[in-house]
Amino acid sequence: MTFSLPDFRRKWSCRGYMSVGAAMVTAALGLLLVPVERAEARKYPAPLDIFGLGTPRPRAAVRTTKIPLPKPRPEEAPKATDQAPSEAETRPSPDKAGADKPAEAAPPPQKLASDCRVALTEDIAIAPSIPDIRGPGACGGEDLVRLEAVVLPDKRKVTVKPAAILRCTMASAIADWLRKDMVPLATSLGSPISDLDNFDSFECRGRNRVAGALLSEHGKANAIDIRAIKLANGQSIGLTDRTLSRDVRERVLHSVCARFSTVLGPGSDWYHEDHIHLDLAQRRNGYRICQWNVWDPLPQVAPLLPVERPEEAPPREVAAKPEAKEGADDEPAEKSSSPEEKSPPAKKSPSSKQATKKRR
Repeated sequence: MTFSLPDFRRKWSCRGYMSVGAAMVTAALGLLLVPVERAEARKYPAPLDIFGLGTPRPRAAVRTTKIPLPKPRPEEAPKATDQAPSEAETRPSPDKAGADKPAEAAPPPQKLASDCRVALTEDIAIAPSIPDIRGPGACGGEDLVRLEAVVLPDKRKVTVKPAAILRCTMASAIADWLRKDMVPLATSLGSPISDLDNFDSFECRGRNRVAGALLSEHGKANAIDIRAIKLANGQSIGLTDRTLSRDVRERVLHSVCARFSTVLGPGSDWYHEDHIHLDLAQRRNGYRICQWNVWDPLPQVAPLLPVERPEEAPPREVAAKPEAKEGADDEPAEKSSSPEEKSPPAKKSPSSKQATKKRR
């Protein structure tokens, strides 16, 4: 195995190590030979001061701020003394104890009355406001009243029995219906209105009291069920009474369908065969429901009587006996003749046979 100088230089070259050492020596000499700059020129760092050896930058000027001073003491204020007030002076007197207490929390502001509440005065209806009802679920509502009576234009009062819990808008609609539509109807019948038969008003339930059904308008205090309107003379206008005049019931039908968005009565379903449901449900495009069939009066059928008993029929006690039935044909003939003139059955006279035939 032979070694040559060119091969040694090619494999074990030291040029790389020599170049790094030369660079470090050059950098050290450059740092030592940098001239010292003037004092004025050292306000900013030198571009080659990579180690931060130059003069540091001067700090920026500090800005002074004005501290606000307290306002001068007014002349009418009591003079301050160096001595601290005694415990007796600092203790509040019984008279001033209430004044020093912190003010209690003010009650929440009352809600502003709605336009309906302002319009529904005591000249129209006796309907005091009641607190809002919340729950369970979506039951309840706001702006509620307890409709106790409706005041007619002649100052008469129509009592709502029992009082109905309704929204103000629904109570106002009931009052307008009685005052403007039912008063003329009652006048034509010869007596003013005295009572309104309230079958149902607010009740948290589903429609038709079916479990799981949608919430009824009764649960929103937006509906009422009416069975009858009573007059002062004792007459009762049953809205579903077939014996009542058809014309009267049709006038009631047209009046309620013009004022309320939902009217359910006989013919709508079997839940409303004995009363009328009224509400103000809001639907798209103002859609209304009026389902109330005014049925004709029921036909008067005469009762079936037994046929009159013929005059020649035997008494009921005698006819009920079996022996009397067997001798019914022979008994009249025996009565016509005396006991001494009795003849055997084979020799009956023709007159007795004719009499018996007439009585059958």
